Amino acid sequence: MADSKTAFNTCDFGDQFKSAPLQQDDFRVLPPVFKHYGGHNRFFGPVKTVQCFEDNTPVKQALESPGHGAVLVVDGGGSLRRALVGGNIAAAAAKNGWAGVVVDGVVRDVAELQAADVGLCALGLNPLPTERKAPGKSDLPVLIQGVPVSPNDWLYADADGIVISARALHLE
Repeated sequence: MADSKTAFNTCDFGDQFKSAPLQQDDFRVLPPVFKHYGGHNRFFGPVKTVQCFEDNTPVKQALESPGHGAVLVVDGGGSLRRALVGGNIAAAAAKNGWAGVVVDGVVRDVAELQAADVGLCALGLNPLPTERKAPGKSDLPVLIQGVPVSPNDWLYADADGIVISARALHLE
């Protein structure tokens, strides 16, 4: 759920799992390359995934569907050339109950993204939209900056970072 009142801190999770090997199956940390662009800087939920490259068709389809508090993780191949989420898609995500979106790629319409009632992290900004030419895939394991993420994992994001867990983590 995207809720700035929800008490959790990714650093607390880091302390809890500090003696576990980095990137183990149960607890993983995404590299510190993502920036917050959405209306929430703290969000969490079960993971749904899409994989696409410079064509946001599956992203749009997913976020225009009911999210039920999930986080969409977008494997955009790390491309910095075409924005996979813009203001209209972010507004649809908020309207449809998504907690957040993490894009291994870029986004656009920063003022509209910040106004959207949803968490959104991405590598950066680019004003170019996508081209509809290479449809992607949904609901499959993906690699985000070298870190495995699967549907039904749990994602937690705040100002300190983004962590992935194979199960829901205890929130205080």
